[in-house]
Amino acid sequence: MKTYGFTIGINRVNEDFFLTIKAVGKLTHRDYEKMSPMIDSALESVKEPNIKALVDLSEFKGWEPRAAWDDMKIGLKHNSEFEKIAIFGNSKKWVEYGVKITNWFTSGKIEQFENIDDAIEWLNKQ
Repeated sequence: MKTYGFTIGINRVNEDFFLTIKAVGKLTHRDYEKMSPMIDSALESVKEPNIKALVDLSEFKGWEPRAAWDDMKIGLKHNSEFEKIAIFGNSKKWVEYGVKITNWFTSGKIEQFENIDDAIEWLNKQ
């Protein structure tokens, strides 16, 4: 059985809340057709967006080409709602390039980390 997709949640560390996103497997355009409305709905309900996000790519294998475009469209649509995005768990070069490209289109700060503890510590810094 193959498991792939997104898991989205909300976590708290000390007094700070942050959005958690875990991507698993190789994502397709069809995945985004199902997930995008749910992501949009979750983010639209935030009254004063100033979101910190923890993105776990430890089980992420990449996208099909059209799915990569779908992912970028979500980022462009919600770019001003994120204060910080910490990405961890996948040190492949293409992830590093993706972070650099995303920084061009996102108003918040984005950093890549090797482990979750460093990512959470960075998110919690003021």
